[in-house]
Amino acid sequence: MEQPLDYLKNCVQNDWLIGCNSHQFQELTQELYLELKQLLAGGTPPKIILAEREPVRFLASFIAACAANCPVFLCNPDWGKQEWQQVFDLVQPDIIWGLGIGDQGSRGAEGQRGRGAEERILNSQLPTPHSALPCTDAINRVSQHSLVQTRLIASLSTQHSALIMIPTGGSSGQIKFAIQTWETLMASVRGFTEYFQIKQVNSFCVLPLYHVSGLMQFMRSFTTGGQLVILPFKTVESGQIYNINPSEFFISLVPTQLQRLLQNPQLTEWLTQFTTVLLGGAPAWHELLEKARFHRIRLAPTYGMTETASQIATLKPDDFLNGKINSGQILPHAQIKICDRQGKVLNSNQTGNITIETKSLALGYYPQTWSDRNYFQVDDLGFLDEQGYLNIVGRSSEKIITGGENIYPAEIEAAIRETQMIADICVIGVSDKYWGQALTALYVPTNFNTSTIEIQAILKGKLSKFKIPKHWISLPTLPRNSQGKINRQQLQQIATEFLLSTND
Repeated sequence: MEQPLDYLKNCVQNDWLIGCNSHQFQELTQELYLELKQLLAGGTPPKIILAEREPVRFLASFIAACAANCPVFLCNPDWGKQEWQQVFDLVQPDIIWGLGIGDQGSRGAEGQRGRGAEERILNSQLPTPHSALPCTDAINRVSQHSLVQTRLIASLSTQHSALIMIPTGGSSGQIKFAIQTWETLMASVRGFTEYFQIKQVNSFCVLPLYHVSGLMQFMRSFTTGGQLVILPFKTVESGQIYNINPSEFFISLVPTQLQRLLQNPQLTEWLTQFTTVLLGGAPAWHELLEKARFHRIRLAPTYGMTETASQIATLKPDDFLNGKINSGQILPHAQIKICDRQGKVLNSNQTGNITIETKSLALGYYPQTWSDRNYFQVDDLGFLDEQGYLNIVGRSSEKIITGGENIYPAEIEAAIRETQMIADICVIGVSDKYWGQALTALYVPTNFNTSTIEIQAILKGKLSKFKIPKHWISLPTLPRNSQGKINRQQLQQIATEFLLSTND
């Protein structure tokens, strides 16, 4: 299997980073790789936190770390002090790249080693946390933990290439790192190219590179000899777009981004020119999909996650334009089974828990590895139809039980969106002494005089009475992360406090 530097050599003569300096990327990668190789003479590969904002530096640092077989932790430079505290407690990094540490030229890996850099980030870049690090007591408390991590990395390094830790779970307030490797990411790339029957992948990336959705766009283009455009979404939204041929590119969006682009006629027309518009990160609502279909956008709704190195099921654009509304068929590198609670495999059109087997599956959550990587059961509920298309019903953990009835929010949210009287919606269950859980809708109205009574009247003709929310809370915006996923934990707190205040 080709390794990172092999792919780097293949693109030396190719100006593949559109809008960026491809030559600078290659030079910087080689420079950082040589610095790391010098450090490796000391034994265990250093743990690297990668939080570079600038795309060329991020990608060069990533490839250098992978080529040197150093464990690299991809991080969001905009995390707050509590999130960074979690990361430093967990990782105990040796090197920090990004966050203003080091100069703008050669950052000097050796100069950024140790907990001094960590202290500067926590104490100057961010507000000082209550238990500021580092201090002697804190270091003593984590010394045993660090020893376990070192043994883990040493053990895994003998079995796999570079360990790539990709963040997940940030929207719930608890950051986890899925342990991927160069091999698992490449398995995802091969599954993608085989599914779409292409050799080179040109990607237009508006998603964060530290997230699996952005990283995999880079991986597909870098390893297949394709071109890569990296632009902040706000730049695209303002209409500042590179002069490329969209019909030769894939673009990846989350539903909220698609919604915003469809509000601009020029950008809507621009989207229609792409060969494929991949849509993932969060469930898309029916109205949004219908609008995209009306404009003949070649949409490809996807299903995947950080733990599977991005998508493992995708609806092809022709199927979407012909009226299908599911997550598509399974990519070649993966298998999906639908099982009941006892683990029995269900037949077509029977709803159950989604169980995944894939070559792109993570090794575990850092610092633990999974003892059994043959099957990965997720919280999502769905079914496979006769043609093998995956249909997502909802999440088991989001199930609401009210008055003894089981309710999945996705159905209620879709019905509310169809009224076209709200701009955003999330349905949750709030503890209730009479019903067990009371169905509660937190929504963003389309205008100031939106009537919830009118919305409920419309819903009575569409939903059973017990599925109509009992409480309605209007908000200016709903808390979503960069992938468009709702922060339900925060909404639970908002709803609980609101209902307590109204009952006082």
